[in-house]
Amino acid sequence: MLTQIINGRIFTPQGWLNDGSVLIRDGKILEVTNCDLALIGAQMIDAKGMYIVPGFVCMHAHGGGGHDFTECTEEAFRTIINAHLKHGATSFFPTLSSSPFSKLHKATEICERLMNEPGSPILGLHIEGPYLNPKMAGEQFSDMVKAIDENEYRELVENSCCIRRWDASPELPGALDFARYLKQKDILVALSHTEAEYEDIKTAYEAGFTHAAHFYNAMPGFHKRREYKYEGTVESVYLIDDMTIELIADGVHLPSTILRLAYKLKGVERTCLVTDALSSAANEGKPVNDPRIIIEDGVCKMADHSALAGSIATSDVLVRTMVKAGIPLGDALRMASETPARIMGVADRKGSLQKDKDADIVVLDKELNVRAVWQCGSCKLQNI
Repeated sequence: MLTQIINGRIFTPQGWLNDGSVLIRDGKILEVTNCDLALIGAQMIDAKGMYIVPGFVCMHAHGGGGHDFTECTEEAFRTIINAHLKHGATSFFPTLSSSPFSKLHKATEICERLMNEPGSPILGLHIEGPYLNPKMAGEQFSDMVKAIDENEYRELVENSCCIRRWDASPELPGALDFARYLKQKDILVALSHTEAEYEDIKTAYEAGFTHAAHFYNAMPGFHKRREYKYEGTVESVYLIDDMTIELIADGVHLPSTILRLAYKLKGVERTCLVTDALSSAANEGKPVNDPRIIIEDGVCKMADHSALAGSIATSDVLVRTMVKAGIPLGDALRMASETPARIMGVADRKGSLQKDKDADIVVLDKELNVRAVWQCGSCKLQNI
């Protein structure tokens, strides 16, 4: 079956294309062309002047649709993925928060099984913790962090083939060897929940910590100890030019001024947008079951209001937030698709509308709401 999407503004690596069309066949993009003449035998989709953009690459999300990946069931994985798919996330790296290694082993089994399904949106597993600085882990993870154990992380990696990213605090004993080992396995290593300063960050980068998780959140900025001032993790990451970052652009975790600053200093090629979503994301307003957490102001908070607990954002929210902050739409789209695809090593088939890439396509209306989604050529949502 040949599908032709016409009458929209198409976002390509070369910029916006008006009055063209996107051709889909056998799950792939057959062509992106400036011709919008109807092809004989093609199923025609009229985008009605809306935006035709690449599917979003979700590289950091813990849950959605009322489920969390730590449940370690196929039902949870499928429910979460389907909930986010409707918001444009066509590629997914399920994120496991700090968990016992018995649960991580189970998660890798489920992830690998689902990855092997034809056209699966799951591209690999992302583990955050449990090797996190206890002082920076947050109340919800405080009893789940632990010291780095070389035997347990090597055993997990050697007995699985789906781990694509692992986050840890670089200042912990053994963190540098951890990073060097994962780097050899082509696994992205990200710093997270850390209070490391410049020399530690520089050393960590050289060892393999090349990415900063939820930049600004769970890490200090410029600060003072007694009478002296010190750079924080934030300034240290800025100073390392090639270190990439991710932003929770839900409009709550970071103000628009900081979103613009990170975009200005790191640029589109080194900045990606993430939801860091919890189970309440894309959950149609259903109540939260965890008594420690409340939903307020469009975000998850600790019930005592001591801190943010996590996001309930979806990928389309990230794009809208960046545009509201003054970022050009094209750059916001790249940070939600092209950049995470490249950082996660899947840019050969994901992240942009190009010939022979997977037909992961989203149609956005003028208010940047998702109106249609194709994932590997399969229509998941159509409301045009």
